[in-house]
Amino acid sequence: MQEPLVSVVTPVYNGERHLRECIESVLAQTYSRWDLTLVNNCSTDRTLEIAREYAARDPRIRVHNNETFVRVIENFNTAFRQISPESRYCKPLAADDMLMPECLEQMVRLAEEHPSVAIVGAYGVYSRPELGVYCRGVPYGQAVVPGRELCRAYLLRDRRMSVTGAATFTLFRSDVVRSRPAFYNESNFHADSEAYLEVLEHHDFGFVQQVLTFMRVEAESLTSFSERVNTYLPHRLEVLVKYGPKHLTPEELEREIRAALREYYEYLGWQFTKGRDREFWRLHRGKLAAAGYPLSTPRLAGHVAQYLLGLVVRPGRIVAALVDRVRQAAPGGEPA
Repeated sequence: MQEPLVSVVTPVYNGERHLRECIESVLAQTYSRWDLTLVNNCSTDRTLEIAREYAARDPRIRVHNNETFVRVIENFNTAFRQISPESRYCKPLAADDMLMPECLEQMVRLAEEHPSVAIVGAYGVYSRPELGVYCRGVPYGQAVVPGRELCRAYLLRDRRMSVTGAATFTLFRSDVVRSRPAFYNESNFHADSEAYLEVLEHHDFGFVQQVLTFMRVEAESLTSFSERVNTYLPHRLEVLVKYGPKHLTPEELEREIRAALREYYEYLGWQFTKGRDREFWRLHRGKLAAAGYPLSTPRLAGHVAQYLLGLVVRPGRIVAALVDRVRQAAPGGEPA
């Protein structure tokens, strides 16, 4: 029997530094039945030249050129729309990331063995050693985790079931990707995590107990931006409001929202003393309002005062606790 086709999609903007390594990692796969679409987002460097060079060399590689520049998440959606009609699986791969040689083979094997699985993940490593290994919380030896169980674990921040992460870490069934006009919500910085929650409500998650991907985290990346302005806290509040009623009891949901708001205001109180600009406050004011919890000036003032008082009494402990809270706010405790 013929192996199922895997459509690898790589959105790229000014990626000449790492694009060759990225493409070479696909060419080095032990699994041979794949096609690769490079979606060039109006790059101004040698990205298009490099992409066309490889497309001329291998018929499995093609290039799609955007007519106009779009944002990162929108370009991922453009890439998802390029998957082959014959593909059974879709493998997103960021242009500065790489796949280990057995990535496609191992992920496809697991998905073929478990038809209920719509998303396959595996261990991955980051370019920044301090970020550790992606997916450290998956139970050893467990190949399939029920989707709704993972949704609950995500909303309850259970690190024993930490599987959400960047697109490069995962493989999707193509039918799931095709079922949504836009696979990612383009208004959400953490659209990948939101897509997980949507898909896993009706499907299961498969996991390969092997390091299969490598992800670079650059200073200008979306992950770095999310860390700089902290989009994780509003994201947590948003997903609790939207998905909490589906997976949590009323008591659990109330408790988690209360905790999310407390952590959010502790962070905002801390940042108020840093003199953050209007863009920062516009973003967080808008996120709170969208979640149904408009920014409360008295509550913010209370947390500013609490933070300043803490600096006088025990400065080191207060700052360390806030930094730890911010880190924990990231989905799964890791960048997404």
